[in-house]
Amino acid sequence: MSPQHSSVDLIEQDVLTQARARQLAALLDWEQAPSDGHPFPAAWLWTLFQPAPSPAQTGVDGHPRTGGFLPDTGLPRRMWASSKLSQSGDFRVGETVTRRSTVAGLEHKSGRSGNLCFVQVEHRLESPGGGALEETQVLVYREASTGSYQHAPPDPGKMIREVDWQQEWLPDPVMLFRYSALTYNAHRIHYDLPYATDVEGYPGLVVHAPLMATVLMNAYLRRNPEAGFRSWEFRGLQPVFAGQRVLLCGKHADGMTHLWVMNEDHQPAFAIKVH
Repeated sequence: MSPQHSSVDLIEQDVLTQARARQLAALLDWEQAPSDGHPFPAAWLWTLFQPAPSPAQTGVDGHPRTGGFLPDTGLPRRMWASSKLSQSGDFRVGETVTRRSTVAGLEHKSGRSGNLCFVQVEHRLESPGGGALEETQVLVYREASTGSYQHAPPDPGKMIREVDWQQEWLPDPVMLFRYSALTYNAHRIHYDLPYATDVEGYPGLVVHAPLMATVLMNAYLRRNPEAGFRSWEFRGLQPVFAGQRVLLCGKHADGMTHLWVMNEDHQPAFAIKVH
């Protein structure tokens, strides 16, 4: 991905509060939230450093307007496409975390849905106790919606039949709303059903990519409590909608753990590789 944007470093700080830990534990149905001094799960770090734009700085879709740290691509719709992460040490409840972010590159493409722009953002998080995490995030910008969502037909060649474990998951509007509130994410496709269906053309509310990653990682850790996430990557393949019964799946192969959300067509909609 070639840089076509002069990179600007953004330095922020946030606190891993007990209140945040308690709210996330409730969302994920943990029996007990981690207390002060205990490790803060890796996927929960996505709730930190959320922008708080004024109404004038907020777009009609609920996203912050671009043109500041994130470049103005001329394309209005934004989605989180993928992330690669590597962590060393632990982040702990009660710590202040510092994040340094850089826009590392832009790439323009033309696809089936029109013009696209992929923006690569690099984050580095550090805590005073020795926690460090590096993330390369890819955001995709698209043209305005035509109001008609094109559901990809099932592809028998992509169906996954072999798993080591699986469990059913039914994301509902309450869970999506609570996660939007925890992450201060006002993107209306996650909680505003008339907007999601009438304006964006989706058949329902769209489940957040980091929420799917968090739920998948949580399901894996319940089975493997001693395992950790030190190097992993995720990729969104197609939307998952509230009210859709999906499967959380896992399999160990090729020296790594594969986790994915399998949609109602028995095809992967979201995938994680744990190295």
